[in-house]
Order: sequence, then C-alpha cells, then structure tokens
Amino acid sequence: MAFSLRLLLALLLSCSLLLPTSLADETFDVRRHLSTVTRYEIAREASVVDASSSAIPDGCEPVHLNLVARHGTRSPTKKRIKELDGLAIRLEALVTDAKQILEEDVLQKIPTWLWGWQSPWKGRGKGGELISKGEVELYQLGVRIRDRFPTLFGEEYHPDTYHIRATQVPRASASAVAFGMGMFSGKGSLGPGQHRAFSIVSESRASDLHLRFYDTCETYKKYRKNKEPEVEKMKEPVIDQIVSSLISRYHLNFTNQDVKSLWFLCKQEASLLDITNQACSLFNPSEVSLLEWTDDLEVFMLKGYGESVNYRMGLPLLEDVVQSMEKTINSEKEMASGSPEKARLRFAHAETVVPFTCLLGLFLEESEFKQIQREQPLSLPPLPPSIRNWKGSMIAPFAGNNMLALYKCSGNTSKNIVSSGDQRAEYFVRVFHNEIAVPLPGCGQKDFCQFKDFKEKIVNPHLVHDFNSVCTIKMKLPESESQPQKPCSFMCKLSNLLGKGLSSFT
Repeated sequence: MAFSLRLLLALLLSCSLLLPTSLADETFDVRRHLSTVTRYEIAREASVVDASSSAIPDGCEPVHLNLVARHGTRSPTKKRIKELDGLAIRLEALVTDAKQILEEDVLQKIPTWLWGWQSPWKGRGKGGELISKGEVELYQLGVRIRDRFPTLFGEEYHPDTYHIRATQVPRASASAVAFGMGMFSGKGSLGPGQHRAFSIVSESRASDLHLRFYDTCETYKKYRKNKEPEVEKMKEPVIDQIVSSLISRYHLNFTNQDVKSLWFLCKQEASLLDITNQACSLFNPSEVSLLEWTDDLEVFMLKGYGESVNYRMGLPLLEDVVQSMEKTINSEKEMASGSPEKARLRFAHAETVVPFTCLLGLFLEESEFKQIQREQPLSLPPLPPSIRNWKGSMIAPFAGNNMLALYKCSGNTSKNIVSSGDQRAEYFVRVFHNEIAVPLPGCGQKDFCQFKDFKEKIVNPHLVHDFNSVCTIKMKLPESESQPQKPCSFMCKLSNLLGKGLSSFT
C-alpha cells in the first residue's frame, strides 16, 4: 500500500510541474488551504451557499438556540514558538552552507527572505492567546447571530436565559467574552458602545465532560497515542516527495522536519499576518494542496470519522444539547411562568467542534451516515486533485461553529409539514454549520428536520453507548481469571476455611 501511495504521489507531483509555481496566481489563495488554521472569514468566503436550502415555513419561529463554537484565531503556542526559533537557526545554517558550496547563479535561486530570517514571535515566553483578529471574529459572530434571531435575543439579559459556557483555556473564555460583547452590545450602560456585564461559566479541565471530554476519555487518549505514529507514516510519502522537489528547486538540503516546520510557518504567516510571499511561496499550489491533505488526514484520523471513539466520547455534549431542546419544548407546552432559556452558547476547541460535527453526521452522504451508525470504517479522504467533503478549513476553522435552532411551527403550518399526529410534530430542528443551513444525512438530507426524527434517527442510535462505556479502558483479565469458576463443594469450602484459619497463625 505504501509503495502504491508513493507512486500515486509521484505522479501527482509530476503533474504539478504544469501548474504555476507561484502562489501569486490569481486562481489560488493559499489562505483557503490552511486546514484548521484557516481564519473564519476566509472559510466563509470559500463556502458555497446551497441555493436549494429550504425557506423557513410561515408560522415557524425559533424558540431556542444551541451554539458550539471554536475559539477565534490565536497565536502559536509556546511549544510551536520554540519550534520556529529552532527553524530560524536551521535556515541560517542551510543558507550559510549553500553560500560556501554553490555558484553565484545557483545562489540566486534561494529566496531572499531566507537570508537572516527571524521568527515574528522570537523571544516570546508565552503563546496560544486569542489575537485581535480572533476577537473580531467572535464579536462579529455575536452580532450576526443576534440579528439573525431577533426574537430569541430581544429579551433582557439574564444568565438563566442566555447560558454562556467556555473551557478554562484563556483563548476559549476570551472568545466567549468577545462574542458576548457583540451579542449584547447596545443593551447596557457601559461605555460608548453601551455594553453590559454577562456571566460565563467554566468547569475545571479534569471534569469538563461537555467541552473537554477528550481530556478525560482514557480510551481516546490510548487510541490517539497508538495511532499518531501510524498517521505520521501515512503522511511520509507526501513529505518525502515535497522535500525532493524543494531540494531540486532551491538547492538547499532540506529535511522532512524542515518541510513540516516551513509548512507550519506558512500557515501562521498566512492566517495571522496575511503574509503569503515568504514560507508559503516556497510551495507551488499542488504542494500546498497535498500538505493541506496531510493535515486533513490527521484531523480525520485523530478527531473525526476515522474511529468511532473520536466522536462517541462527545456524547455528554450531544445529550446536553438535546436536553436543552426537551426542556424548552416542555416549558412551552406547560406555559411555565418566567422567562425560559433561549440559548446555550458554548466556546471550546477544534477537539470539541469536530467530534460534535461527526455526531450530527455532517459532511457525509446518507450511505456513509448509515456506515458510522453500524460502526463500519469510512474511506480516507481522497488525495488531491480529487474533490473531497472532508476539509479542515471548512469543518473547523478558527471560530468554526455549529448552531442548532429549535423552531416551533404553530397552527396549520406544522400539519402541512408533517402528517404525524405526535404532539411534538410542531417542533423542528435546523442545523447551521458556520452559519449556513446544512442538510442532515440522518434526516433524509433535509435541512428542516422534525424534532422527533432528529432524536430517533440521529441522536438515539448514538445513545446505545454512554461516556463511561466508550471511555473506560477494558482491562484484559488473565486467562485463569476469565475462565468461569467451578462450583466449590462442601469439602472444598471446608478446606478453604481451614486454610484461612491456619494462615492467621503464621
């Protein structure tokens, strides 16, 4: 299999020689190919709104909203900042060696930015924080959601009406703050923007089963530890081919690790700094697409549909979402006094958003959705230039999100939509991925799904499992212990009793 993959990649990369080698090509924007490092507005620009999305029927009003969002654009983590500092030292050594052995006309092929390059984050002892671009992403998302659902967000703020939750990681809680500032702007008395204070709830990392389930799922942690080396081996043929191409192109003795670090630098420069004429310009469009595929493959295998534990560990979050809908429906039917909850707004990480996306069955065909319910493995994302649904830039860019809006359809409207006589037939669910209504494979590819069908066809098949059964590592008993014990006779019991008695005197 490895040989055939290498052969296929060699053919693909040989074809790439026919493509433009500069990312300045107008038809190719590298910022759209950065997998989960893609900025939100870039991902939204690249999205194609499905013209066939159904209109909300007259008489249907939203009564509750669930949001599961990733934090906004952030800086590199402390660990990756150190990697970039190491890359600067490595690049200096490469160009110094080249200067000593290469002719002047060959040296001119080395990009000028490589001479004396230093990391933009050099010397920083901290990292991973939400940057200003990320603040804007979440602020504007809050404004757009408020404007999209004016009947939901027209009430006076109360923490029981608008429940906001974030993980304890600062970039997630800062994202929640930025979102809330947009959501509730103009509704308070603080400053020129008439902001108001609002509450954000967090749980400790060790016990947050709703938003950081991957931290406490022992089965998943074991799976990931064992699978990561295999994923790296699957990526090797791509990296090997690109290393060969870069050495030929620039006459620098690049290694596999150099290419990985340069690709990481490209993603950081393009996404955070809008710089595409340095690290990114080393790669041609075909190589960028292949490097993007390696990132998407990793997300698929370690966070997505590659293994059922990746998403089944997110069941506490799915249950919380459904319970919030049930609670809203019950309060609506009982005409409960007071203001019912209108929204649960959650801010977390790609490791939260991707499994939740998979639990909903998004980015699948109906046949594939049935496969995952039967726990049958899915095919890997196809290599470029083949078109694929699974792209990290679309599934979980910075600030990527899933919204589940619960609608109540009154009067004759619900009768026209469904023929069922169930008392809850008047409630429907619409799922928005990155603010675009998406069809649900588990609901016949409809984007306006009867709540009863949503539960029965999408949620309940997952609920034959629970977090403990999914995440508790099954210990393999020794063969002697796993064998059924023979019944102990009277003499056997007497012998055991005498043995215990005698042992107390020793």
